[in-house]
Amino acid sequence: MAPDSTPPKEATAEFRAARDHLLRHRGDIEAARRLPRPQGDHFNWALDWFDPEAHGNDDIALRVVDLTPEGQVRAETALSFAALSARSGQVANWLRGLGVARGDRVLLLLGNQVPLWEVMLAAIKLGAVVIPASTLLSPEDLADRVTRGEVGHVIAESGLTGGFAGIGGDWTRIAVGEPVPGWLSYAESAAAPEGFAPDGPTRADDPMLLYFTSGTTSRPKLVEHTHRSYPVGHLSTMYWIGLRPGDVHLNVSSPGWAKHAWSNFFAPWNAGAEILIVNQPRFAARPLLDAMVRHQVTSFCAPPTVWRMLVLEDLTQWRPPLRELVGAGEPLNPEIIQRVQTAWGVTLRDGFGQTETTAQVGNPPGLVVKPGSMGVPLPGYEVALVDAVSGEVVTEPGAEGELCLPLDTAPLGLMTGYQQDPERQAEATAGGFYHTGDVAFRDADGYLTYVGRTDDVFKSSDYRISPFELESVLIEHPQVAEAAVVPSPDPVRLSVPKAYVVLVPGAVTDAETARSILEFARGRLAPYKRVRRLEFAELPKTVSGKIRRVELRGREQELHGGSGLTGGAETPVRGKLEFWEEDFSRG
Repeated sequence: MAPDSTPPKEATAEFRAARDHLLRHRGDIEAARRLPRPQGDHFNWALDWFDPEAHGNDDIALRVVDLTPEGQVRAETALSFAALSARSGQVANWLRGLGVARGDRVLLLLGNQVPLWEVMLAAIKLGAVVIPASTLLSPEDLADRVTRGEVGHVIAESGLTGGFAGIGGDWTRIAVGEPVPGWLSYAESAAAPEGFAPDGPTRADDPMLLYFTSGTTSRPKLVEHTHRSYPVGHLSTMYWIGLRPGDVHLNVSSPGWAKHAWSNFFAPWNAGAEILIVNQPRFAARPLLDAMVRHQVTSFCAPPTVWRMLVLEDLTQWRPPLRELVGAGEPLNPEIIQRVQTAWGVTLRDGFGQTETTAQVGNPPGLVVKPGSMGVPLPGYEVALVDAVSGEVVTEPGAEGELCLPLDTAPLGLMTGYQQDPERQAEATAGGFYHTGDVAFRDADGYLTYVGRTDDVFKSSDYRISPFELESVLIEHPQVAEAAVVPSPDPVRLSVPKAYVVLVPGAVTDAETARSILEFARGRLAPYKRVRRLEFAELPKTVSGKIRRVELRGREQELHGGSGLTGGAETPVRGKLEFWEEDFSRG
């Protein structure tokens, strides 16, 4: 690196001080909250943190394991910190030669393959802005990202380049894999020199990442993060997971979504841990568990959907040296936490965050976990609960409010804002808060419990209903794998809770199973919370795996809207495989 372009060493020292503070106070959340806040004007995480840490470091930084459909190892690649540092410098030099410059926007359409990490590091070194994209996106989605993202360069898997066929514009086309006519070959980067010299210091508040949200309720928003907000902000994520230097960390997450950057990039490498990737043609629990044992995984993160599939196995058959288990993406049901604890003797800890932030709330190591609670504010975050009607902060224990972040003490991990959308930005930052759109309540000990999205919480007979609470009870039933609760229009109660249910393999979708589930829930819920309708059906999800309750609510309006009867007739409209509690005798 040219001496005159070296950013102030204070930036690296500040980052190290903050990181070491959290490692030192693992298990002491109050001490950890006294986190020193890096203040430097310049910071480039790849150049100022990763490269110095990687110098002469032959420890494994990234291991990618590809499995066959039968669960056998098809290929395995492992790269050290030193090797990735050199290789990313090579890629950065090659991309600069192609015209990729500071501030340019680069769309990445890559699966969990080594070039993804090489390009991420290279783009950060260059000061380019990365737009990660899911490999499951449609051509229409890709066109939206290229247009709204003002993309100047695309780096895509060769087999996915066809999705860009109808997208015009003057943008660089780079294919990773087999040669593609009209596209440059990523393999040519291997001829570039390894030593990389930046064209100047990187401002900490320069844009670094642009994420399109998964769009559970509306058109995907375009979220901007900086060289400060995600690399430094993810110190909170490192603390929540409990990562240490030398750990082997496995995270089940697809590229293109923020959680991938959380747990497959910044948090592990902030700690100096190895990132383990296990690629499967189709998810299967047993091969994943085998890999955890084979590679001696110490830290594991997965979304609740994956945890629900894992607990269907007898987890006692696998004994990896696990120390930390976490889940994020949607709330973890207490039943899942208990099953994992019984099998492995390790507490599965919940956490909460968004694409717009890093980990905000969680149960870090050492904190007593309260079943159903998502934890406490993490280091670097202050949380307020705001009443949706009055706009006032609610402080009394048990009172519900929207989970908000005060902007006068805005956390480092908060996005710059929603790009090209001033109305959404104004709405999200109204009243001096960043509004998450999520409802929670806080108990007397400061623990926060998730209630639901502001759009998901509904009223039945004037009682407020939290879908998550009802879903947590439903999945305790031995035949229920997944459940989503939404309001179903009712002429007397305004709406009643209806559950869409996915059963475990081998269970039968018939009236007897429906009766069993409804009776099970009735015995565990207050009368006003009772699930009164049930339908066996697949759950609509975003490509990132989150349940789209908005689709289910819309379906209920179409099916049972108004009086819930057809043209005023006395025969209720039913969905396929739908059952109501009135169908069963209570005798």
